Amino acid sequence: MTIIQIILIAAIVFLIVGVVMFIAMNTGAKQSKKNIEMIRGKSTGEVRVDEKDLQNKRRAEIARKLKSSKDEEGNKDKVSISLKLEQAGLSGKTTKFWVLSVVSCFAFLGLAKYLEAEPHILVMMGIVGFMGFPRFILRKMILKRQKEFLEEFSDALDAVVRLLQAGMPVGEAVLMISREFEGPVGEEMSIIYDKQKIGIPLHEAALEGTKRMPLPEMKMFAAGLSIQAQTGSSLSEVLTNLSRVIRARFRLKRKVMALSSEAIASASIIGALPPLVGAGLYAVNPDYLEPMFTTEEGRGMLMNSAIWMTCGVLVMKKMINFRI
Repeated sequence: MTIIQIILIAAIVFLIVGVVMFIAMNTGAKQSKKNIEMIRGKSTGEVRVDEKDLQNKRRAEIARKLKSSKDEEGNKDKVSISLKLEQAGLSGKTTKFWVLSVVSCFAFLGLAKYLEAEPHILVMMGIVGFMGFPRFILRKMILKRQKEFLEEFSDALDAVVRLLQAGMPVGEAVLMISREFEGPVGEEMSIIYDKQKIGIPLHEAALEGTKRMPLPEMKMFAAGLSIQAQTGSSLSEVLTNLSRVIRARFRLKRKVMALSSEAIASASIIGALPPLVGAGLYAVNPDYLEPMFTTEEGRGMLMNSAIWMTCGVLVMKKMINFRI
C-alpha cells in the first residue's frame, strides 16, 4: 500500500468521523433547543393561563356587580306601598290607601257613567281610578318631600360640620339638626337619632334612612358616616364636600329649568288651549256645544279627546324632563 493510498484512507475516515460528529452535535443542539422551547412554551402557557384566570375573575366580578345593580334597580321598582307612604311622610296604614283607591275608582266610574262612555272606556277609567290616579298623587307627594329635603339638606350638613369642628359628637350633632330644622330634614334626622338610642349604630340608622329618602345625597351621607365609624376619618371634610356637590347640583338644575322654560311654557299653552277654548265657546253660546254633552257621539268625542290630550301632555312632559 503506497503512501498516497494511506493518506486517502485516513482522509475518508476523518471525513466520516467529522460528518458523524457534526450530525450528533446538530441533533443534540436541536434537542436542547426543543427542550428549551418546551420549557418556555410551558411557562408562557402557565402565564397565559394565569392571565386568563385573572381576566375570568375580573369578568365574573363585573358581572356580579352588574347583576347586583340590576337587582337594586329591580328592588327600587318593587317598592311596597307602605314604604312609599313613609317616603311621602304619611304615617297611616296601607288600609287607608286602598280605601281611598276604591273611592277614587268609584269616582272615575261615576264620571264615565255620567258621560255615558263605552264599556271599554268604562273599564279603563276604573283601572285608572284604582291603580293609576292614587299612585300618581302619592308619587307627586314623594317628589315634593324629596325636593323640600334637598333644599335644606346642604344647610343641615354645614351645621353638622360646624358642630363637629366645635367638638360635639356625631350623634349629638344629628340631634341638634333634628331640633333646629323642620320639615323632612328634621324628621329624618330625628328618626336616625331615635334608632341610635335603641342600640342601632348611627351609620346603620342612616343607611336605613336611605330607604325612606332614596336620594344620592342621602346615600353619600350614610356612606360618610359608615367610613367614619370604620376608619375614624374626618367626617367634617366629607360632609363639606357633599354640601358643595348638593349646591352645585342645585345650580345646574336651575340652569336647566331656565333653558327649558320656553319649552315648558309652550307645552302648558298647548295643553291648556283646548279646554279654555271650549269653555269660552260654551260661555258665549251654550247651545252650540250642547250636543257634545247631550248626545252619545258628543260624549264619546269628549272622552277620546281627553284621553289623547292626556297622552300628548305626558309625552311633552317626558320630552322636557331632564334628570340631573
